[in-house]
Amino acid sequence: MRQGRIVAVCTSPGKGERKKNVGTGRLVENFGIEGDGHGGDWHRQVSLLAMESIEKMKAAGLDVGPGDFAENLTTEGIELYTLPVGTRLELADGALLEVTQIGKICHDRCAIYYQAGDCVMPKEGIFAVVLREGTVNVGDSITILGQEKPK
Repeated sequence: MRQGRIVAVCTSPGKGERKKNVGTGRLVENFGIEGDGHGGDWHRQVSLLAMESIEKMKAAGLDVGPGDFAENLTTEGIELYTLPVGTRLELADGALLEVTQIGKICHDRCAIYYQAGDCVMPKEGIFAVVLREGTVNVGDSITILGQEKPK
């Protein structure tokens, strides 16, 4: 099993804004992170972006870090955008996520795009739903379990 770790747990009250690293969060089944503006009964409850992707934008000259791309969980050690839809990810506390979407279409260009001429979230960010709730903390492990077997 491949494993990485959580670098940041980020939330914001609304959609389309940078998120703040709050260090810990409660993943609520069929909702997302408690208190986060992206939470709800839909397929993009939790967003994830790898620190390695953020480093690409830093290399392009931007002063960015975890949460600046509006991701909920910043990870390290897993190439997130290569995971197929349906991949399950287990967190240290036993919370379980399932990947529902790789990347997204940005209809409105964000501030990052205008600063750098590009943004990694549409290509390298992933989205998931919460299948089993739990607490997520900075420093926790995140393990790729693979895809659910067809019934």
